[in-house]
Amino acid sequence: MIKIENLLKTYVINQKQNKVALNGINLEIKDGEFVALLGPSGCGKTTTLMILAGILKPTSGNIYFGDKIVNHVEPKDRNIGMVFQSYALYPHLSVRDNIAFPLKQQKMPKSERYKRVEKVAKSVQLSELLDRKPTQLSGGQQQRVAMARALCKEPEYLLLDEPMSNLDTRLKLDVRDQIRTLQQRLNLTTIIVTHDQEEAMAIADRIAILDQGVIQQFGTPKELYQNPANLFVANFLGNPPMNIIRGNLERDGDFYKIVSNFSKIKVFRKDKSLNKYLQKKIALGIRPAEIMPCDTNDKEAQFFDVTLVEHLGDRILVKMENSNEGEESYLRMICSNIYPIRIGDRIPVKLKIESISLFDLEKNGKNIFIN
Repeated sequence: MIKIENLLKTYVINQKQNKVALNGINLEIKDGEFVALLGPSGCGKTTTLMILAGILKPTSGNIYFGDKIVNHVEPKDRNIGMVFQSYALYPHLSVRDNIAFPLKQQKMPKSERYKRVEKVAKSVQLSELLDRKPTQLSGGQQQRVAMARALCKEPEYLLLDEPMSNLDTRLKLDVRDQIRTLQQRLNLTTIIVTHDQEEAMAIADRIAILDQGVIQQFGTPKELYQNPANLFVANFLGNPPMNIIRGNLERDGDFYKIVSNFSKIKVFRKDKSLNKYLQKKIALGIRPAEIMPCDTNDKEAQFFDVTLVEHLGDRILVKMENSNEGEESYLRMICSNIYPIRIGDRIPVKLKIESISLFDLEKNGKNIFIN
């Protein structure tokens, strides 16, 4: 288990100013769990990983590996394996000697370390490449060498710093499958830093989304996607991102509705707890895939003008606008390509009400359906 407790990291910019890189991070990672640290550039994810590795020291707070505080334990004594973005392979050494290098530093006998190299190389499908130099390998093969070098130490924890950022899109799919399969087979506690949300959602058991040195939400990919804790998570996670409609919450008989600049959208909830949000500034969030074309006579139909259609294979991405009093707003919808939707059409659509999120704009965009 890895536990991060009240972690603070600041840098001195000048005599009067400090930069806060991490502002009170709390995180607990279970044994054998694969966790992704996800967020935009400068959010603090790499700083967190470097502190876990012992490369950076925290300003305050504690790092636990199991029951032991490791704040002042040197990197070589933390029993971690680390894979960097650049792979950091020695070009003059063979693949075999690159993988064995950490064991050589530990003064392990040559025959013993080469035996372990053979075992690890087989697990990452490098057995036939051990006598080659890194310059003779593809990007994916070099990435596997870096992974094998980290695993050769038989670490308790594996730390990955954007290991796939230098690979092309097709190769990323293969490599991330290999990483996930290997992690599950070894039951190895693993933390990956990435800015690629698709990568994080594909391989991680849980994801911590960071912004400005603060964890905005920590949960499974499904939890984060379906129930974002706030507007930042809603906007950051998803491609395309969640549609956001700002307006006021009003009563509509036994139900409620969002009255925005361009539409009145019903929130089909008989939830009296919503009464305290009446006439308050609220944002409604709905994923593009939770909007669908419907019949003109459907009582939930709302009409939009199609301004853009993008073909995504078996689906299409539709951008729709509705103008009211000179102000334009739009929604994105992802639906099957069986619908004959063209630019310039005025189409009826409806929202899956059960998939709607509501955010309190007077409380930093907090999702009001999450306690």
